[in-house]
Amino acid sequence: MTFKTQSLSSPAALKPLRGFRVLSLALNLPGPAALMRLKAMGATCLKAEPPGPKGTSGDPMGQYNPHAYATMHEGVKVLTVDLKTDKGQQQLHKELARTDVLLTSFRPSALLKLGLGWKALHKACPALSVVAIVGAPGARAEEPGHDLTYLADAGLVTGLDLPPTLFADMGGALMASEAVLKAVLAQRNSGKGSFQEVALSDAAAWLALPRSWGLTQAQGAVGGAHAGYRVYPCKDGRVAVAALEPHFAASLCSAAGVPMDGMATLFKPATHRAIAGFLAGRTRKQLDALAVARDIPLHTLAR
Repeated sequence: MTFKTQSLSSPAALKPLRGFRVLSLALNLPGPAALMRLKAMGATCLKAEPPGPKGTSGDPMGQYNPHAYATMHEGVKVLTVDLKTDKGQQQLHKELARTDVLLTSFRPSALLKLGLGWKALHKACPALSVVAIVGAPGARAEEPGHDLTYLADAGLVTGLDLPPTLFADMGGALMASEAVLKAVLAQRNSGKGSFQEVALSDAAAWLALPRSWGLTQAQGAVGGAHAGYRVYPCKDGRVAVAALEPHFAASLCSAAGVPMDGMATLFKPATHRAIAGFLAGRTRKQLDALAVARDIPLHTLAR
């Protein structure tokens, strides 16, 4: 089955940031991903990058994954600005004078060296807000880290396999775009800029909450203990079944020929075996048809 959601870039999508200007100094993934969402919400987005080697992008993402870089910067004006020079500083401050929100991803000490600490910026541009993406909050913002280390610290790295996506970075991008919206609302009320720090470790900790509550642990309902919420092999691939609510679980049990006596049925080993056997004998095409006919949330996958 294919599920579609409305894109932020859809013509029908709201544009709450239309008329607002965002300038980003943030490199790699979280900052540009946040900028992509802000652009989709109507903001006028500008990116200032350091000079790259031999005319290449000064953002490392532009060098190790040009496709991702191009996707995140579509519709974003990118300038090459060397902040270590007087000319670069002049370029930046010219842009800041007409900017509503500045997005950064440097360590606090690096921003101070560049003359971009919050106190200096607020004095020069009282209406400017700053959203600073850091690895960890407060004093830990100077510590080196990356998506993988923040996920590991939050208990989201199991075994030796790498996580399937960059959860902390993308979660941090969402938090950063949320912070920009908060800054814009505060500016409308007070006319003054604000400073907000967004930590990738906090994003990882937020994503880890269901695990800390036991929901995704082995004994949890969405951790494998519930027979209606698992990934099973089928005849020509796999099937992700998400029949968690009672009416979905009842439909699944009925299709599999399992007598259901309350939700406790779904936690019994015999139910797991029966549903596994039922799904193993059917093709992806058959299961896709079953999902429509019986109103069962599932998605088939190749091996």
